[in-house]
Order: sequence, then structure tokens, then C-alpha cells
Amino acid sequence: MQEKIIILDFGSQTTQLIGRRVRELNTYCEILPYNKFPENDPSVIGVILSGSPFSVYDEKAFKINTKELRGKLPVLGICFGAQLLAYQNGGNVEGAPSREYGRAHLTEIDPECRLFADIPKGTQVWMSHGDTITELPADFHVTASTDSVRFAAFQADGEQTYGVQFHPEVYHTEDGLQLLKNFVVGICGSRQQWNPESFIETTVAQLKEQLGDDKVVLGLSGGVDSTVAGVLLNKAIGKNLTCIFVDHGLLRLNEFNEVMEDYKGLGLNVIGVDASEKFFSELKGVTEPERKRKIIGKGFIDVFDREASKLTDVKWLAQGTIYPDCIESLSITGTVIKSHHNVGGLPEKMHLKLCEPLRLLFKDEVRAVGRALGVPERLIGRHPFPGPGLAVRILGDITPEKVQILQHADHIFIQGLRDWGLYDKVWQAGTILLPVQSVGVMGDERTYEQAVALRAVTSTDAMTADWARLPYEFLAKVSNEIINKVRGVNRVTYDISSKPPATIEWE
Repeated sequence: MQEKIIILDFGSQTTQLIGRRVRELNTYCEILPYNKFPENDPSVIGVILSGSPFSVYDEKAFKINTKELRGKLPVLGICFGAQLLAYQNGGNVEGAPSREYGRAHLTEIDPECRLFADIPKGTQVWMSHGDTITELPADFHVTASTDSVRFAAFQADGEQTYGVQFHPEVYHTEDGLQLLKNFVVGICGSRQQWNPESFIETTVAQLKEQLGDDKVVLGLSGGVDSTVAGVLLNKAIGKNLTCIFVDHGLLRLNEFNEVMEDYKGLGLNVIGVDASEKFFSELKGVTEPERKRKIIGKGFIDVFDREASKLTDVKWLAQGTIYPDCIESLSITGTVIKSHHNVGGLPEKMHLKLCEPLRLLFKDEVRAVGRALGVPERLIGRHPFPGPGLAVRILGDITPEKVQILQHADHIFIQGLRDWGLYDKVWQAGTILLPVQSVGVMGDERTYEQAVALRAVTSTDAMTADWARLPYEFLAKVSNEIINKVRGVNRVTYDISSKPPATIEWE
């Protein structure tokens, strides 16, 4: 039986980060809406209550009866979760004189509290709350304080019920992972058996049982998620898996052929489809970004459907859906707010059952599983790439000539990042073809040609991103090489916008 920690989500922006930290401790966890606690599940070894944008006094606040959890399982309340525990059990929560936000230090720590084992006094924590606990319930006691927050942490007397008014999951809390380890391993008793190898072994066995001798079709994109899903399925069902890789003509230079070779090297049964003429035809004259996306999305479905319908006896559609997709597909009230099906509409249209072998994994776990499966690092470590491809990196209408210009300029940029050892230091990089022309001089001739923008960002989850501080010498070399080698470009710029307010992609 797979032991697990349940994280109840009260709407915090860092709930997923709590999950990632627990997984880093080789412990399986599930993030569920605040009101969906699984009753009578013997595999649950502990509960974490997340933060929330609301006050415990807010009428819109998401609440549960925390008294029903106490004493049954170890409980850790974080920020709002801690305040809810205090408030519902006889304590007092009030608005702080000023919002407690940013770095603080624990000036006092109870040495007897297991939650703070091996955490030194003075350690830095990250606060982010408008309310604060001003009085603990009668049967609670304080376990940590800061200069300005007396009840920074607490424990219920004689119970494994804890609360902290800071965020142990964020980077700025220096010993946050140790605190979570103390709870998950020391208090809840996790055996720390969740790892890529155990996931592969368990999932392959489950896929064999789920799919039997049925045939499965999978759409490949060249990205890490669909690639790892394909290799995992291939390990489970072999020849009964057929993969379809659609080239819409908007991939990077030589990407279709290179990825096809990689897929064949991995032993995948892949059908490669060059549908570039169809997409160029349907995109002709289209400049509005959302229209581009919709045309490409529908076109992909049409091509995939056409190719899949040629196969016989297919009963399952496999997708590379990962855990953040599943979490985002449900609001904390349990209502579907958006679909993350990679090929939206296909399950209903094709009457296929859905198979999502990676739906339990975060992105970093997908990469770890891919490495354990022997997927080449050039596929595992690839930067994120938009589904519509270069269509959203060409501002304005799409033509084969523009795509060719951008492919060659982008190839110089990306290969340069690799050659200089910079590729793995940025989250995502790409080149954008701008809808402007500018005057230049090449040799003794005046030119009037196009400009490109280079974009490289650092990030951990793409929710926020900062522009990468690439060396000037590198940028100068890349700029010179693009202008000299790519006919039609005479100016190179570097995008130094951060997200927010800008986005990573331009469209």
C-alpha cells in the first residue's frame, strides 16, 4: 500500500510548492480541495492544511471543522491552516497592525518540539499574512516565536497537531525542508519509498493490468512529458502502442527529423506526419495570436484524428498529462475550470478511453523518471516549447519564408547557449521575429531588413520569470553570427522584461 500525505488546499499560491517539497522527501502526497478529505483511507499517514488568501473571519473563506482531524492523524497547519486550527479550537486571531510579510528569524524555539528537531534558533523564515494569532487555545502551547510574532508556531498538548504562521515550503525559509522532513518522516513515519524506480515498477504493473492486450494511441510533441509517457507505455505494452508525431511546419530547425530518430532509438513505434502545407495554408494572412492558436489546435486534432482512424482496434488514447495539470483542472470547490487534455476533444470524438500514466508527477519528477528509463538527456533537459511552435514567435502573419528565417536565427542562439554552457542555466530561451524592418549597412550597401529579439529567462515554475543575465560577450557573438549568416536579418535585440508584467512568450 502506497502511504501518502494529504495536502488540503485552501487556495494558497504555494500549495503546489508544499507538494513538491513533500515529494522531495521521497514521500507520495496528494493535493485535494480543502473539503475533499478522503475518509477511511488507511494509506493516509498525515495531513497538511495550506495557506489561503482569506482571513479566518472572511465570509468567503474556505473552512473545514479541524476538530474532526485532531487526534486521528498528525496535522500541520501552515499560515491560514495554523490560524484556522487556533481559531476553531478556542484561540484568538486578529488583524495584525501591519501585514507581516517577508523575512523574519525564530528568536525562540521549544527544544522539546519534534517539529523543530535539528533546526537552530535564529533560523530565517518567510512570513506572509495579514492576520496573526493573539491567543492560543487553552490546550495548545507555543513552540516558536519571532521578535514580532509571539505565536509563530504551536502544538496541541499531547497531540501530533502543529501549526506554523510562516511558510516552510518557500525558498526563503532556510530550514523549511528540515521542518517538513521532521513532520513527514519524524512525526508521520514516512518510509520514504517514493522514487523514480518505485514509480516505474508500480506504474508498469498497473498499466499492464489496466490495458491488457488493448491497443493504445499516443500523440507525441517532442516535449519531455509526452516522450516519457511514450517510453513508460512502451515498457508496459510494447507493440500495442502506436505514437503519432505531427509536424505542423513550425518546429525548430531540423527538429522533426532529429526527434524522430530519437524516438526510434528509444524503440517507439512512431508515425511521423508532415502536415506543414495544411497549416501554412490555414494560417495564411492570420495575425491575431489567439486565432493562430485555435487554427493550430484544431489542425492538430484533425491530423491526429485522420491518422489514428487508420489504426485498427485502438481502445485507448494516452496523454502526457502531469500532476499540475490535474490540480489546475479543479478549483478548490471541485468545479472543473479548464481542461488540460493535450489533444482536447479527442476522447469524445474518437470514443477512446483515456490513459494518463504521468498524472501523479510534477515536472521535475517526470524528468527523473525519464532519466531512470534511459531517455537521452537532450530530450529530458529540453526547454519548454509552445504547442503552436514558432507561430507565436513570429509576430504578424506566418509564411514559410519567415519560419525559415526564424529557424536559422533561433538555431544559432540555442546552439550558442549549449556551446557556452549556458543552456541548462536558463529555464527557457527562444528567438522572436519582429514585424518591423530597420536600416542597416552590410559591406558598402544599405539594407532594410528585419529585426529579431532574443529571449532567455530564469524561473522555477514559469509562474514568475526573470530575464537571464547572459554575458555581453556571448550576446555580441550571437548577434554578429545571426546578422552575418541569416539572410533577411540586420538587427538583433535582447528582451530584458520580467514576468510579470511581461510574459515569457510574446504572443
